[in-house]
Formats: sequence, structure tokens, C-alpha cells
Amino acid sequence: MHSPPRCPTVRRIGMWINREIAALYPGCFALVMATGIISNALFLEGHSAWSDALFAVNLVAYPSLVVLTGLRFALFSRALWADLINPRLIFSFFTLVAGTDVLGIGVILRGHATAALVMWIFALIAWFVLIYFSFAVLIFLNTAHNANVVHGGWLIAIVGTESLVILGTIVAPGLGSLSSAVFVLIHLLWGIGLALYGIFITLFAYRIFFFDVEPEDITPLLWVVMGAAAIATNAGSTLILTDNGMPFLHSMRPFIDGVTLVMWAWATWWIPLLLLFGIWKHGVRRIPLTYTPMFWSLVFPLGMYALASLRLSLAADFLPLRTISQAMVWIALAAWATTGMAFVVASWRSFQAFARSDSVIRLN
Repeated sequence: MHSPPRCPTVRRIGMWINREIAALYPGCFALVMATGIISNALFLEGHSAWSDALFAVNLVAYPSLVVLTGLRFALFSRALWADLINPRLIFSFFTLVAGTDVLGIGVILRGHATAALVMWIFALIAWFVLIYFSFAVLIFLNTAHNANVVHGGWLIAIVGTESLVILGTIVAPGLGSLSSAVFVLIHLLWGIGLALYGIFITLFAYRIFFFDVEPEDITPLLWVVMGAAAIATNAGSTLILTDNGMPFLHSMRPFIDGVTLVMWAWATWWIPLLLLFGIWKHGVRRIPLTYTPMFWSLVFPLGMYALASLRLSLAADFLPLRTISQAMVWIALAAWATTGMAFVVASWRSFQAFARSDSVIRLN
């Protein structure tokens, strides 16, 4: 007996998913970053129901993206390797580090310290591999022609670095004799993140201020410029608020205080300019606003700015910053919902277009 033919719709869905895996965006974990940071901010603001809903989304999104990335490695290793050695894309892989840490913070806020520690260790190992591999790509594979690829996305490396500081500060007190070493490590990582930010923001500012800027240069990734400064603020505030019990590190508090405030001011300064970039591209140059996975890298800085403002208000004991945080977290949630709906619509249209093209091929 012949087996019944497979449902054409199921076959098309399978083929479409296969195609999407092959073209999976290296910065796909920005979805986890954006969802997690808003969830964490809402949790600390006392909106537990909203926070838990977003946390549940991340409990689905994170393992799903891990599986999809694993499938891409197994089935489309050449495509994955091409992204890894591409100076335009290599730093997007740091979304894995930041996404893991942001979700880990949500996990430990709900009392699961061991799971959060495992996630922090995994993120630390991934960061160590990526940080040297990415700079090797930048040094040996970035040509003079490609030097213009300096854009906000490169600052995702700083986001990943500073995310290790935030989660590390939370897990360190439970590590017993190792806690002192971890506290020293996270202070070092905070400094490394600042140094990397200084390097990248100089190159980025030189590129946009002294060379022609075209509409295609203005992408949602530019918001990472603000987001990287905001997460450095968040990390610095976390270090200030944590008692590490080490006199040497405690003597650094005045320095951390000053730098943290400056980084928050720098993040704030960028927001109007980034809005003007968007108005110029979509309002003046009339470029249509369409969904791209990079939009999650716009949502994340909004949520991070809200949380950084909250943490800084606690570290500085300056309540007016709390008002900024309370307003920004709802703006970030609205941006998340809009981007989520755009993602669903874009995915559905992509599948419909694929199904139509498959039908045409079969007819021919």
C-alpha cells in the first residue's frame, strides 16, 4: 500500500522554516534582550503581572532561538561561518551573551539562583570566545573598503560585556570563597566595557559626522549607541549598590559614581539625535518603515534606559530619575508590542510569498 501524500501546507511550512533557519539573523537574541529588559524593569517597578507575561515569552523565545541556532550550525554551517567572519555581522553574535544574562536576571529575580549562575557562566565563556574572535575578524578580515561598516551594531559587544557585570553582581554573593574573585572580575569587565565604548564611539562619531550619511546607514542598530551607554550606567549603579566587602573595590566608588552619572547623561543626549535620524530617513527621505529583526535592537535600549534610570535613582538617592524610569518603561513596552505585531505580520507575509512562489514552481 502506498502511504498517503503529505499535506501540501505542512510541507510548505517545513520548507519555509528550513529557509528561515538558513537565513537566521545572527543578532536574533536581541528579541530576548528586549523582552527580558522590559520584564525586569516592570518587575522592579512593581508591575509583576506584566513582568511575568514577558518573562513567559522569553521562556519560549530563548530555548527556541538556541535550537534554531543549533540547527543552523548543523544544517547550514557555511552560512553561519560566513556571518561569523563578516565584519558587518560578527558583533551581532554578542546578543547571545546579553540575552542570556538579561534572562538570567529575570530567573534570579524569581528565586532560581543556581540556574542564573549556570547562565552567567555560559555567557562568560561565550563572551570570552567571541571577544577575541570578533577582534581577530576586525583586524585580519576588515579591509579598507569595508572600514565604513562602523555602525552602532558593533557596540553590542559592550552590551554583552556590561550584562556580565550586572548578573555577576547578583550571583557573586552566593559563591562563598569565590565571591571576592568574581567581584574583582566584574569590576574589570565594567572597565573593559567602558574602554571598548570609548574606542567604538570614537570611530562611530567620526563616521557619521565627517562622511556622507545615506538613508541605508540609518538603521535601528544605531540605538545601540544609546543602549550601550545606558547598560554601562546600569552596571555602574549595580556596583555602587552592592556591598562587596573589599576595601580596595570600595575605594573605587567615587570614580564609579562619577562615570556612571556621565554615562547616563551621554545616553540621554543621544535620544533626541537618534529620533532626528529616524525623522530624516522616514519623513524627509521618504524611506518606507518596514520590519527588520534589527528593530529589537531599538526596543532593548529603551527598556535599558528605563532600568538604568531606576538604578541610578537608587544609587544617587535622587528620586526625580524614578519618574523618568516610570515613563520610559511604558514607552519601551509600547515599542515592544508594536515590534512584536510587526514581526508576526512580516512572518505571515513571508510565508504567503513563499507558498505562492512554491506553487508557481510546481505549476511550471
